[in-house]
Amino acid sequence: MSESRVDRRGIIPILLVGAFVVILNETTMNVGLASIMADFGVTERTAQWLTTAFMLTMAVVIPVTGWLLDWLPTRRVFVLAMSLFSAGTLICGVAPTFAVLLAGRVVQASGTAMMMPLLMTTIMQLVPANQRGKTMGNISLVIAVAPAMGPTLSGIILRFGSWRAIFFVVLPIALAILALGLWRLVDVGENKRTKLDLISGPLTVLAFGPLVYGLSTVGAEDTPFWVPMLAIGVGVGGLFAFMARQVVLQGKGEAFLDLRTFTRPQFTIGVLMLAIAMMAMFGTVIMLPLLLQRAFGMEAISVGLMMLPGGIMMGVLSPLIGRLYDRIGPRLLVVPASVLVLGVFVFFSTINPATPWWAIMLGHLVMSVSFAAIFTPLFSVALGALPRSLYSHGSAAVGTIQQVAGAAGTAVFVTVFSMQTAAALPSAPSEGAAMLEGAHWAFLGAGAIWTAALICGFFLKKPDEDQELSDEGAAFAH
Repeated sequence: MSESRVDRRGIIPILLVGAFVVILNETTMNVGLASIMADFGVTERTAQWLTTAFMLTMAVVIPVTGWLLDWLPTRRVFVLAMSLFSAGTLICGVAPTFAVLLAGRVVQASGTAMMMPLLMTTIMQLVPANQRGKTMGNISLVIAVAPAMGPTLSGIILRFGSWRAIFFVVLPIALAILALGLWRLVDVGENKRTKLDLISGPLTVLAFGPLVYGLSTVGAEDTPFWVPMLAIGVGVGGLFAFMARQVVLQGKGEAFLDLRTFTRPQFTIGVLMLAIAMMAMFGTVIMLPLLLQRAFGMEAISVGLMMLPGGIMMGVLSPLIGRLYDRIGPRLLVVPASVLVLGVFVFFSTINPATPWWAIMLGHLVMSVSFAAIFTPLFSVALGALPRSLYSHGSAAVGTIQQVAGAAGTAVFVTVFSMQTAAALPSAPSEGAAMLEGAHWAFLGAGAIWTAALICGFFLKKPDEDQELSDEGAAFAH
């Protein structure tokens, strides 16, 4: 069915709700880890694999979705994604052992990894260029609000039931969305039936699995330093091999992840800014709670409530930001917001025992609102710079870079924080004072990296719809 005849109002809402549910699930486990440890008699390090395995699976599966979206119709990819997610949720809910629970999380993550590239690719195919900001704003709402609500929702459920109830609350919702998709969803775009490359699959695992694992374990107290360094080395080597293989395959039109997306300057600039923004956001999300709990002695629930307004405001404002993007373009949104983010990093670097809690919450709120003004334009600019034939590969590239950048941001923050805290500890009056010194350098470092994103913002421009259409004929000319 051609895009001109498809009623996008019946397709995009289904994909948005499906994406919201699967992304919500990413953060619901964090609150329930203590109960799971008690039930299965496992250590905290073992229990953390429920989160780590989910993230690793996402990093490995997302690059494959570029090929998958070329090969399978929209409806089949949606059904596959929601079926995997539902099956994984059921496995987790009834898991008799920790190993089965871990396997369920891997199955869940496999379905989750497909949803965002599917959603973004479908929107790029259905929504005209002059209306994409509004729709991308809805995607940003999903990305921001769902993770923020996850811990709160699971906390409420755990107050009245066991950790298994988290999965049994989500399961009927996922099945209802799956049924709705089977009933209402139609295929969008044309499929190329790209040949499956048996070498790219293992290279995807070799590249993105060790890379994300290594980055996510840098600075972990119970992990020897050589372990993440070795994993990162293996991942980087695998990444170069994967990229070389894709360059060979894309000439034949058979790439898992077509790297010609990066020949488009606006895509490259947008993705570079997205990567830095994801590093900054994930690093801050890790650093602030750690600092507030260990240096200020605040309870976890108080910290969660302090950070919740920022996540909600980021989501609420995203659709409005999308409408503004359609009217004024990216630069007037991204550049001022980037200046505000830089200011917040400078403020966070000055936090001391006399800093009031409301000032820290206000700083996080300003940063969250600024990210809302950054993410929606960047998604729209990056993917809008591509011809239709590369939408699926561009969406998969954006999703993959989000995963790697998030892990890298955590690694940078934690490493700088840990090293500077250790250096300050001998002369500091207390452990909390040493941590504040470590945080000072971590946030200053983040501000220095963010300066690169601020500079990139001046080079952003809104893709022209006519140029996008003319590019399509030349998409594979080189």
